[in-house]
Amino acid sequence: MTAIGIHDLELATTHHLLDLGVLAERTGVDPDKYRLGLGQDEMSFPAPDEDIVTMGATAALALLDRNGMEGVRTLLFATESGLDHSKAAGVFVHKLLGLPAQVRVAEIKQACYGGTAAIQAAVGIVQRNPRERVLVIASDIARYTLDSPGEPTQGAGAAAMLIAADPALVEIEPASGLFSDDVDDFWRPNDSTTAIVDGRLSISAYLDALTGAWDDLAGHDGPAIGDIDRLVYHQPYTKMARKAQARLGEHLGVDLGDDGLVPGAIYNRRLGNAYTASLYAGVASVLDHESDLVGKRLGLFSYGSGSVSEFLTGVVQPGAASRTDRFTAALDARVPLTIDAYRGLHARELPSAQDVETPRVTEAPFRFAGIQGSARRYERR
Repeated sequence: MTAIGIHDLELATTHHLLDLGVLAERTGVDPDKYRLGLGQDEMSFPAPDEDIVTMGATAALALLDRNGMEGVRTLLFATESGLDHSKAAGVFVHKLLGLPAQVRVAEIKQACYGGTAAIQAAVGIVQRNPRERVLVIASDIARYTLDSPGEPTQGAGAAAMLIAADPALVEIEPASGLFSDDVDDFWRPNDSTTAIVDGRLSISAYLDALTGAWDDLAGHDGPAIGDIDRLVYHQPYTKMARKAQARLGEHLGVDLGDDGLVPGAIYNRRLGNAYTASLYAGVASVLDHESDLVGKRLGLFSYGSGSVSEFLTGVVQPGAASRTDRFTAALDARVPLTIDAYRGLHARELPSAQDVETPRVTEAPFRFAGIQGSARRYERR
């Protein structure tokens, strides 16, 4: 059977950041509530001329500059921060990147799980024709109500991945474990710009999904826990990965520890919650910060509230040995926000019926230029 998986992986984020120490000072809480209790230090926040399209296109541009367009006939855009009920966000990216007309484009939605759903769809396309490659983009902006418990877990980021035969980075193994359940732990109604969260239920739903997906993986000839060298989890906040590791160890009757989780949390601690991109930011962080992973097996747990989850595994390929940490420089380049500036941006809404031109702020390759005739306009800087 032809090996299929992640051939290359690139991340992107926003122009701004909010230091959670600054938020803690304004809200009058101990900063350790965020840094230790949540495992978060910063959160990315978009400028007025940034959104999921600009982040996704930025990540994809770097990916295609390295790998070219040969064989790419599909672009799958996974997001739960959708911009339109009909038009896929990936269609905007298609134009910004100058992709040929002979590329199918679609958007995939199921909360934070959508990126994994897109990858599995991409694997199926490549299995059918190993000469094709699929561009997968997972891009999101997590927004919660000001002064709510979820506020310090906001964030923004994008992951672009090239799914191909004989992948350079990670071969995705055929067996996976699935678990779905109709649960109201987190959702965002069509008429709301912020999510609704039942925090306690969300944690229990996540952990139930984890053990359910693991059991299904085991029932479909998946590897034993002892044959997995690194575990990477969806991280709405990085402390959640530690909770997950403890629950999985308890479920299996083994001590998994949590030291191995540190490399996978480096980027997420600074990004905040990137929803569909969260798990794959963790994968990138592991590959960028560990030098001895070639031939090792990764266990990946993907969770999307509401809820759908999947536990899949992948074997690290020789190309991962040449990866370096490029993303920390992008994180360091973000411009800090004051609380007042952050709150002003958070409150900003753009009704589609009102024409508007956005101020020029971002230094990324692409920007959201505004709304004209109820249509979103983008441009390459």
